[in-house]
Amino acid sequence: MGSERGQSTVEWVGTLAVVALLMVGLLAAGARVPGGELARAVASRILCAAALADGCGDEPAMIAAYGTEVGKLIREHMPTIAFEAGSRAVPVDFRRCRASACGDGAGEGIVHRTDRRLPVTAFVHVVDCRAGESEGSEAEGADCSGTRAGNLYLQYWTYYVDSATLREVPIAGEAGFHLDDWESVQIRIRPDGRVDQRASSHHGHNYARGVANWGSDAGFGPLNDLAEELGARDPGGWGPETGLLLVSGGSHAGNAAGGERTERWVPGRRVHLIPLEPIAGEDRWAFAVTPPWRKRVWRDPEAEGTD
Repeated sequence: MGSERGQSTVEWVGTLAVVALLMVGLLAAGARVPGGELARAVASRILCAAALADGCGDEPAMIAAYGTEVGKLIREHMPTIAFEAGSRAVPVDFRRCRASACGDGAGEGIVHRTDRRLPVTAFVHVVDCRAGESEGSEAEGADCSGTRAGNLYLQYWTYYVDSATLREVPIAGEAGFHLDDWESVQIRIRPDGRVDQRASSHHGHNYARGVANWGSDAGFGPLNDLAEELGARDPGGWGPETGLLLVSGGSHAGNAAGGERTERWVPGRRVHLIPLEPIAGEDRWAFAVTPPWRKRVWRDPEAEGTD
């Protein structure tokens, strides 16, 4: 009797897990399921109870959207976010917050929620150019040609309620200010296992703070070309993965290295992750700046600009 009961329990949990995976998969694919948010929450709890994911965080949704291997890599490679001293803004889910009142958090220490208790959030987009996967990516509009072939690209997109590039310059006034701000940190996993990283910074993508990236920051291509010819800057702004995203105050421009000591950060494991493809498919939100899914880098993971 005991063995039969145990077997029934396993079968029941297995059935629930399959249903949960199907439910989360439908939601991740953009299907309109009644009570979608509740369904997603229930499905995630079932998956955690069935021990089909490493933790009870975002892994079930990531696995449902991208498969077990990529889903786990997404969580593993989400970098720790380190903010410049004096900043208060954190990245949030724009569907829940588009004002400073709900988008600001504590000024020091570990900050994984805003003052309104909203989670620090990053949206995820995957471009899989590996053998056996590139055809599917290209069918969805991605460019996997040339040096892109064989690579797996993980893009983490962060949304801030506004940007104030010249906030610390008293005479600038409102210059450089705009509502909505989309930034990104991107991971490139090569066929040989090497991992590269870069972050969006004003008009381009950078790796480390310094004069070599002035051209990227200013949107002046010739300076980039000169820095690359001198060996001071890798084409595209890539460099070895550091596991850090260094965020400038005001503009939220990012770098992976070259930052100063910070007293305000979010561990990568505490950042809430959301698949962005279903949201991009709806494309029904208006922003003061171009959202990720309309940028070149969404389709071409090696694009240098942020247009």
